[in-house]
Amino acid sequence: MSAERFNLFSFTGKMKILHMSWVAFFITFLVWFNHAPLMASIAASLGLTSSQVKTLLILNVALTIPARIVIGMFTDRFGPRITYSTLLAVCSIPCFMFAFANSFEQAALARFLLGFIGAGFVVGIRMVSEWFPAKELGTAEGIYGGWGNFGSAAAAMLLPTLAVIFGGEDGWRYAVGLTGSISLLFSVVFYKNVTDTPKGSTYFKPKNVGAMEVTTKADFVLLLIMKVPMYATLALLAWKLSPAGVSMLSQEVVYACYAGLAALYVLDFWKTYQVNKNIFVTPVPEIEQYKFKQVAVLNVLYFATFGSELAVVSMLPLFFSDVFELDMVYAGLLASAYAFMNLASRPGGGWISDRVGRKKTLLVLTAGLALGYFGMGQIDGTWPLFLAVGMAMACSFFVQAGEGAVFAAVPLIKRRLTGQIAGMTGAYGNVGAVFYLTVLSLVSYQTFFYVIGATAVLGFFALLLLEEPKGTIAEVGPDGEVTLINVS
Repeated sequence: MSAERFNLFSFTGKMKILHMSWVAFFITFLVWFNHAPLMASIAASLGLTSSQVKTLLILNVALTIPARIVIGMFTDRFGPRITYSTLLAVCSIPCFMFAFANSFEQAALARFLLGFIGAGFVVGIRMVSEWFPAKELGTAEGIYGGWGNFGSAAAAMLLPTLAVIFGGEDGWRYAVGLTGSISLLFSVVFYKNVTDTPKGSTYFKPKNVGAMEVTTKADFVLLLIMKVPMYATLALLAWKLSPAGVSMLSQEVVYACYAGLAALYVLDFWKTYQVNKNIFVTPVPEIEQYKFKQVAVLNVLYFATFGSELAVVSMLPLFFSDVFELDMVYAGLLASAYAFMNLASRPGGGWISDRVGRKKTLLVLTAGLALGYFGMGQIDGTWPLFLAVGMAMACSFFVQAGEGAVFAAVPLIKRRLTGQIAGMTGAYGNVGAVFYLTVLSLVSYQTFFYVIGATAVLGFFALLLLEEPKGTIAEVGPDGEVTLINVS
């Protein structure tokens, strides 16, 4: 790994890779959320009902859960350079499809396919981990995640203005199409300007492709258990599209979705067994082992951190509008303070992890997150507005710093599986978002915040099982040579 100094204003070596990676991630979020700030224009142009608008919002996140798993596998197998470039190029196609859509059905299909670009995040996690030493990794991953994540806020700030500049009722189409063009162009720039590893370093690949490797029988069972919530969430999305929800799908199609998900889980079980069947015959040498419980704990924490962020960003403007009787423009402006914190909070969480330790940082941030959401649950119309906004921003610091701290630990578990581990942990963030938004549809704002706080408390106790990464992890190359990678 490069020994050069960590200098944010440098554009050479590892710093160039960091900047190229966060820009790629920024573009994926710009494209993924390019519809949200333009929804009123899109609905008017295509004649959409309120139920159809909600359906588009659901479809936008549906595919991201399995996509993060798949993209994680592709990253580990083919490398970040090819995977990120291909994802940016291929996903420009459904972006252009959405820009040219003339019916709800066309828009729905394009939005569903665009869920795939939300998986871009996991690619950069592996890329950055290849270039930065353990003592800088939390800071680097935090900058990658925090600055890239800002793409959704940039979409909210820039695209409505661009739509007005382009003018006419098709202004939104040009604004959306422009984001697709940026994605397509940057796919070429990224491919030509990065390499998977520093010169002379080995890119370790999984021994098998198709499922995550584990190293003990107990971990095999835990992996299968941790897959269940992802399938359950997809079933929940199908239910939300059923006659009991927004009535986009008939009950027969929903039953077919349930059957398909059950069949996929059986297939996933079989594939996981095929990849790991050797552990039932021959114990894995201790030097090659890793503990899957580390992954499971980080999954739970990302469920509570990024899952709650996605859910709260979706509802906060409406919350401020309802509780304080504000117009939506002003309420949206106040709510944007929550997302703005990402620029500093997520890198801050990673930076603190590098200096204080992964586990200790996560314990403090998770406790703060729980207290923050219990505090949010206390907000009512009697609060001064500035105090309510302050509480939201304080809460968002712990949420986003917690995300940074989670991904400061992810790359230190097993190098050759980093893409898949990041994919599964990232998918759990989306699982959390769907769970929390479903809760919100059934209960009051106060109860919604209390539920998030309660899951954070569960995450705190799960954290007690996490082991601080220490010493080195071993990777065995194709030629049998053992490489020790420093993780502390």
